[in-house]
Amino acid sequence: MLAIYKREMLSYFTSPIGYVFMGVFLAVSGFIFSLATLQQGVDSDVGTYFTIMLFVFVVVIPLLTMKSFSEERRSRTEQLLLTSPVSLFGMVFGKFLAAYTMFAITYIASCFNYIALYKFGNPNTGQLVGYSIAILLIGAAFVSVGIFISSLTENQIIAAIGTIAVILIFLLASFLNQYIDVYAIRAVLSWISVYSRFGNFTHGVFDFNAVLYYFSISGVFLFLTVRIYEKRRWE
Repeated sequence: MLAIYKREMLSYFTSPIGYVFMGVFLAVSGFIFSLATLQQGVDSDVGTYFTIMLFVFVVVIPLLTMKSFSEERRSRTEQLLLTSPVSLFGMVFGKFLAAYTMFAITYIASCFNYIALYKFGNPNTGQLVGYSIAILLIGAAFVSVGIFISSLTENQIIAAIGTIAVILIFLLASFLNQYIDVYAIRAVLSWISVYSRFGNFTHGVFDFNAVLYYFSISGVFLFLTVRIYEKRRWE
């Protein structure tokens, strides 16, 4: 697993993908942070910034994950992975961990924006920590979704579009409730919604149920990816 992790991390910096992801993420996050907080003065609300960033993830996270397995299939190196002396879980988790490391490092780098809040305002530290924990957990869930979608196709564009679609479903599920009268459907949409569980963290409350939910999403999609390759190994 460690060898695959190192190989994936190296690939992000020997191709434009890693630099494009980091550049786009930092540029967009800085721009949104400036608009939502610094330029709002006393009316600034970091909640607006973090909410918008959730939807930015819809576009930037597929940049990280679209090549994970799609590129292996396209370049015909997939069989080398399947016959390598590493478990399927180790192979999948190594790729996931590399993509998530890139995401986490870039997000942490964007946190230097908060210095401006402490210089020009009086931010709630507990609230910022709560938001950051939620962002890192949601990022892990979305990265696992992208890894799974990438395992289904050798076309990176299709992998990116598929990841965008699934992430949007998780984000928009709770917003659809206002248009649905059937209680059972509303309950299901609320249950799968990533956004509805984001709220407690914004108040500095550590929500264990939300943590379990985000970890469950990651676990389910990584498990499904392993199952895809278990089936493919014996084909």
